[in-house]
Amino acid sequence: MDGFLDLYLQFNIPSPIEEATWHDWFEIWLRELGVKTPCELSLCLTSDDHIRELNREFRQIDEPTDVLAFAAQEMLAPVGIREVSGVRLLGDIVISVQTARLQAKAQGHRLSDELAWLATHGLLHLLGWDHPDELSLQRMLQQQRQLLSAIQLGSEVTHGQ
Repeated sequence: MDGFLDLYLQFNIPSPIEEATWHDWFEIWLRELGVKTPCELSLCLTSDDHIRELNREFRQIDEPTDVLAFAAQEMLAPVGIREVSGVRLLGDIVISVQTARLQAKAQGHRLSDELAWLATHGLLHLLGWDHPDELSLQRMLQQQRQLLSAIQLGSEVTHGQ
């Protein structure tokens, strides 16, 4: 599946996961989710301060969070642009490494596992998943567990969220 995914990585904070591994994971996840068209998305690993600014600007919540997803579908829908040159634009995932580190410690697993968990959550949001109620949240969490299982992380990472 060469050329299936254009993944743009921005590490404001060093990643414990290699760039090639991120790329492999996202390709596996997209295949697991039945995405067949070439895609483009970006992943930014950043600080609590930076994600807090984004959270305040885009969600009017003045505090850091673990992950934000900015779906191209939602941002570009009024214009109607979802594909450029046959590539499906998914959007941007931003993860606070500081918050992820705290959550990993609280959950008793590695930072890399927590980052993978948060990346799956962000990816599902980019693909239109949401969790406005408990049932939707449980479905989304189950899908995240399946995605982690596809990269052999399923048994180590659990979240009750």
